Amino acid sequence: MSSVGTRVFVARLAGTAVFDPIGDQVGRVRDVVVLLRPKGGPRAVGLVVEVPGRRRVFLPLTRVTSIDAGQVIITGLLNLRRFEQRPTETLAIGELLDRHVDLKDGSGSATVVDLAMEQQRNRDWVVTQLYVRRHLPAKGGLIRRRGETLIVEVDDVRTLAPGAGAQPADLLLASYVDLKPADLADALHDLSDTRRLEVATALDNERLADVLEELPEDDQVAILTGLGLNRAADVLDVMQPDDAADLLSEMPAEQATELLELMEPEEARDVRRLLAYEDDTAGGLMTTEPVILPPETPIAAALAHVRREDLTPALASMVFVCRPPLESPTGRFLGVVHMQRLLREPPHEAIGGLIDAEIEKVTVDAPLAQLTRLLATYNLLALPVVDDERRLLGAVSVDDVLDHLLPTDWRDADDDETDRAMTDAIGQGVDGG
Repeated sequence: MSSVGTRVFVARLAGTAVFDPIGDQVGRVRDVVVLLRPKGGPRAVGLVVEVPGRRRVFLPLTRVTSIDAGQVIITGLLNLRRFEQRPTETLAIGELLDRHVDLKDGSGSATVVDLAMEQQRNRDWVVTQLYVRRHLPAKGGLIRRRGETLIVEVDDVRTLAPGAGAQPADLLLASYVDLKPADLADALHDLSDTRRLEVATALDNERLADVLEELPEDDQVAILTGLGLNRAADVLDVMQPDDAADLLSEMPAEQATELLELMEPEEARDVRRLLAYEDDTAGGLMTTEPVILPPETPIAAALAHVRREDLTPALASMVFVCRPPLESPTGRFLGVVHMQRLLREPPHEAIGGLIDAEIEKVTVDAPLAQLTRLLATYNLLALPVVDDERRLLGAVSVDDVLDHLLPTDWRDADDDETDRAMTDAIGQGVDGG
């Protein structure tokens, strides 16, 4: 074990690799679990470690043999049960960074930038010091956050308990800046309801939209409800129409109607159309915004369209070729051009000569079992959805199908439970076809 008295700054632990006794990496540190106590400073009791599969588990600090040189070494095996925060526990990074504290010397208030924990002689880890930034009063009684930074003893602040007002999330988001939307969603899911909303509110609309699409439905509804109608409508505007429709379908009808009225008319139109279909049909699963181009488009231009950052890999795997108009419902659907074909041909040629007109098509009422079977049979990542006049209405991607095949709580379930549920769902889909 690191020697008694070794000081470890908590925020710097985020992302640190965790190794077992034989040197194999088993995960990365994502947070530190502490117990706030009236006396003696908060006690650190464990680490939240992210293991393969994006699962976050609890590692007691009694199992840690060393914290140094950018690594954490443990003894024994990890318990892979998903971490669930108890009411008495506080996440140091997720909930204590950005917290406002009052200094006992009467010099004002400050924001917590980092926390230092030290191992005591009894082998307990205790938060002993805080790295804080003073608040400087400004005109009108407002607070300027850019004051001097200093290290203070935990006993020098009145309390680390949450205050009455909303807590900022700037420092926490800075530690999350490199996380993918799915990983940030996992981090938010582990926070308390109040802190989750505070962090979500601090995200910009595009980032929040990406994260919402990765969260469980209960978290999505709670966050959107807590944002206020105008901000919620702005976030819905930048979400994929199918994801926005799924989210609104989980909300009370009156609230969903209000949000649709506040959305941009063009975005709201697509969402309303999707809400008219059953959830487990092609119409309910499809997106109305695949890559749609006319046949005279040069290959180089088509490749530029599929490089859009907002496209999922599944939707970027093919271009849907249609006669004008190109907004769904389009003119006559001609077929698709697969990404691999685009990469094999000269960039100046038109995509009209590369069309796969034999691709399987479905109508809006096609059931989930049929979609699953077609995607698997023909090794496709997306399927076109057309109407009786062969106009393109949208596309169903394999990730949308997987989201509906998996149980609603698949993010929280153990791997073996998810595997069993997935097997059952696929089996029922095939039998139901």
